[in-house]
Amino acid sequence: MRRKTNVVSKNGFHSGDPTLTAVEGMELYRAAHPGSPSAVRQPRLFVRAQLWIALLGPSVEEGIVGIGPTVEAALRAFDVQYLAGLRPPADAIGHRLAFRNSKLSAA
Repeated sequence: MRRKTNVVSKNGFHSGDPTLTAVEGMELYRAAHPGSPSAVRQPRLFVRAQLWIALLGPSVEEGIVGIGPTVEAALRAFDVQYLAGLRPPADAIGHRLAFRNSKLSAA
């Protein structure tokens, strides 16, 4: 007699299911990085062509996105992109410093 090989976990997903992988990966990442943008904002996770995509927003073109070969890598890339959007560009910082220094030297 053959044994069943399809094992269903407590939450109803089959092992090896991308949805289960995403849920577990997200939970592990949030526990390890509780204050990170991905833990706080909880982007959607999906897999395309063996790459994980973390997306906050209506689309990849309009939202904040992180892409990686694993759930953790995609969430880490999302965090980097989210935080990069909060910082002004480096050249804008340079212009502000030059403006401030010119006002100080003129005084």
